[in-house]
Amino acid sequence: MKKDKIGIITLGCSKNTVDSERLINQLKLNKFEIAGNPEKSDTLIINTCGFIEAAKEESINTILSAVELKKAGKLKKIIVTGCLSQRYKEELIKEIPEVDSYFGTEDYEGVIKNLGGHLKYELLGERDISTPKHYAYLKISEGCDNPCSFCAIPIIRGGHKSKTIEALMEEAGFLAAKGVKELVVIGQDTTDYGKDIYGKRNLAELLNRLSEIEGIEWIRLLYAYPSHFPEDLFDVLAGNPKVCKYIDMPLQHISDNVLKSMRRGITSRRTRKLIEALKERVPGITLRTTFIVGYPGETEADFEELCDFVRETQFDRIGAFTYSIEENTHSYKMGDKYSQEEKEERLAQLMEIQNGISFKKNKLLIGRELRVIIDRLEEGNYYARSEKDAPEVDGDIVIPKGTKRIKTGEFYNVRITGSSDYDLTAEII
Repeated sequence: MKKDKIGIITLGCSKNTVDSERLINQLKLNKFEIAGNPEKSDTLIINTCGFIEAAKEESINTILSAVELKKAGKLKKIIVTGCLSQRYKEELIKEIPEVDSYFGTEDYEGVIKNLGGHLKYELLGERDISTPKHYAYLKISEGCDNPCSFCAIPIIRGGHKSKTIEALMEEAGFLAAKGVKELVVIGQDTTDYGKDIYGKRNLAELLNRLSEIEGIEWIRLLYAYPSHFPEDLFDVLAGNPKVCKYIDMPLQHISDNVLKSMRRGITSRRTRKLIEALKERVPGITLRTTFIVGYPGETEADFEELCDFVRETQFDRIGAFTYSIEENTHSYKMGDKYSQEEKEERLAQLMEIQNGISFKKNKLLIGRELRVIIDRLEEGNYYARSEKDAPEVDGDIVIPKGTKRIKTGEFYNVRITGSSDYDLTAEII
């Protein structure tokens, strides 16, 4: 009997991307056919996000669209997995009963069994890479132990659980054998890596070990928590040629008033000292961070302090978000002080400051030579990234039409010829 064709829609962050890649590999091992276009599937799996209100809305809307396809006879079965169903399973069953089955995060066995297959435990580290084949995300841990007042991740994914170095080396070796050249290291809190299984934060050793894998040329670190930044990580960022001089370190705010209310475990002074140390000890490092605006305890003075901090620090990259009130979090009882319009105004003001900083920094790169990796060919233009750019969240280096044929996934030296707020143009040297 022919098995149903399975489609998967992945919503949310890169951690969800990894979960879907593992699930797809298990489906293929069970001889299921994967639909290239989810709308052409018989069974649709929706891997949801439930982190903030906007993500929840997107997940709900995606589920409801699938329900309409099912009602129209274009879909036989709907399976919902991921963060939203982990957090709100009982409510979802009542509100959207048309979904056939709900599963939580990383419940690969439940999904596979539901479809009539068997989980291949020994091959759970293998994945079907959905990103361009030359880079992949490496999730080194699951869950989070930090008590941030605004965050529902510990509620959804539980406490911090590190994977062993051996398991991660095996997974990274598998990715390298598939042609991956850049590992993007992720987790809810990467700087907590190892504390639960090795009795110490062991991120530096992990990065050094990963750099030994043949074929891996770049290792990029995301989601580093600032309050317990490991001392030995400075030397790895500065001295290991395969570890990108790049770090994503979500700060969320700089005002002591807000940091204390957010339960971030760090002060404004310590935050500034950490940034100074990174700049001094890792010359040329690219600093990316994220901030939350419109937090209920954020006064006008707090917000002005944040704006001044961004002007002074001159971050290379910034992501900013409006505060989203989340049930069962510590800040929930504070209410939602600001209207969405007020929060959006603060967001626009902060990003306008960063736009000017990014424009000036990009302009200084004109004439410089950079090593880049080619991500894709689109409408005749090649789109590349340097060591300064993480995939999906940072800008592109555009190599325009008319360039001699070059290969995606390969490294080239380029000269920067032009700039805008976030993107650059370049020519092959």
